[in-house]
Amino acid sequence: MALFHILLVAILQGLTEFLPVSSSGHLILLSQVTPLPDQGLAIDVAAHVGTLAAVVIYFWQDVRVALLGLPRMLTGRIDTPGARLAFLLIIATLPVIVLGLIFKLTGLADALRSIAVIGWTMIGFGLVLWWSDRKGSQTKTAQDWSISEAWKLGLWQAVALIPGTSRSGITITGARMLGYARHDAAKLAMLMSIPTIIASGALLSIDVAQQADWQTAKDSAFAAVFSFAAALIALSLMMRLLRSVSFTPYVIYRVILGLILLVIAYS
Repeated sequence: MALFHILLVAILQGLTEFLPVSSSGHLILLSQVTPLPDQGLAIDVAAHVGTLAAVVIYFWQDVRVALLGLPRMLTGRIDTPGARLAFLLIIATLPVIVLGLIFKLTGLADALRSIAVIGWTMIGFGLVLWWSDRKGSQTKTAQDWSISEAWKLGLWQAVALIPGTSRSGITITGARMLGYARHDAAKLAMLMSIPTIIASGALLSIDVAQQADWQTAKDSAFAAVFSFAAALIALSLMMRLLRSVSFTPYVIYRVILGLILLVIAYS
């Protein structure tokens, strides 16, 4: 695989993974509207590993608290902040794991990978994000996260299995509807991405292991490094800007791109 292609895929994945614009949608489009072939599962997994490393490093204090609380949570005790956070993240991840397996086993995951679907979801869920951001109050912080809200956000996150939806975007939408401040809504969405990326990566790795070779390993290593750097930059900028800027710029981008895609799909 050409280094330029790896670089393009990795940077695209890194920049869009945590922005509410759909990384999977952009990667599907890359192979459908350009002469470049599909990058394959190995590069997909590697790029996700890079973005996973970026979000873990950026939110390391919270990740560390959850990891330290995990053993206590596994014994049935959720009486510390760390155990509670670990428990809530697991609850929030269950819907996307169950629905993801259903999508994979029924073939829906492949059936929905079309330019038309991505165009409609880009526009539709972009407008839902805009509405929730304008109407949602900003009274709650990440510390207010409850078990029932973790489940609700998990259901929102599962919707992102539809290409073009954006995992971060739809989760932020749900959090804003529940009254979380922009920065805290994004923080919850980013923390929820960690177990979700781990789960999806583990599932895809089963297929990748069957076709691994030395060249694939080298390409994957490059993809992981490039996506890590791009994701860390994008995540840092977004979290900083959210203290003073709304999600409207992302919505405008989604609507414009969605319209272009619909023109391509139906022309």
